[in-house]
Amino acid sequence: MTGTERTPGLIATDVDGTLLDDDEKVTPRTRAAVRAAVEAGATFVLATGRPPRWIAPVVDGLGMAPMAVCANGAVIYDPATDRIVSTRTLSPEALGELAEIATRVIPGAGLAVERVGASAHDAATPQFVSSPGYEHAWLNPDNTEVSVEDLLSAPAVKLLIRMPGARSADMAVELLKHVGLQGDITYSTNNGLLEVLPLGISKATGVQELAAPLGLTAADVVTFGDMPNDVPMLSWAGRGVAMGNAHDEALAAADEVTVTNAEDGVARVLERWWS
Repeated sequence: MTGTERTPGLIATDVDGTLLDDDEKVTPRTRAAVRAAVEAGATFVLATGRPPRWIAPVVDGLGMAPMAVCANGAVIYDPATDRIVSTRTLSPEALGELAEIATRVIPGAGLAVERVGASAHDAATPQFVSSPGYEHAWLNPDNTEVSVEDLLSAPAVKLLIRMPGARSADMAVELLKHVGLQGDITYSTNNGLLEVLPLGISKATGVQELAAPLGLTAADVVTFGDMPNDVPMLSWAGRGVAMGNAHDEALAAADEVTVTNAEDGVARVLERWWS
């Protein structure tokens, strides 16, 4: 982290708990601040744990369709054309090893995977696939339930490990003792849900993939986030900004702390450069 106050060339922000308020809306102030930055020439991108199919409401709220780093960096998505630009996946072999570790270390844990097709709404590809009895951490009406064997049979952009009633932080501590080169563990909620990504993939790598063709480096980037899955990009960027409502790990990784997502924390920082 350089802690630079140079005018950023690229803004990358988490969505839930960061860009959106507590009603999962983009407020008028935040929308205006983002649009002012873009009109002045800055590039704005989303960097989220959400899959591409959950980006449309954010685009609607912004009134623009920025590029999106989805699935914590495993997918680059262009909502303007509904096109999956690139993906990084866990192989069936890696998924099998991870599933064995997860069910052994956290008995009773449910498993699910995120897959992607050619677009966010590719009907030919079931995108959220879960094992029997998997209990969702949030409403997910597009679930396809299959056998564990089928679940692990195709590449996936992430593996989800769910244990209702547990704390994600505690689950992560235990799994990290056993998971090595199979993947990277993170979480965006402390509600008993872990997400495992391909090794070396994070929101930081996704944002870097979008910044590099523009001739931008980390020093040109400001990032915003609130949870452990935001830590890599908060640490990587020239200026990492944690929300006032952020997890302790995000707070520790950031150069500064703004107010909460309910108080237009992203807008208040952007307004320093653009208003």
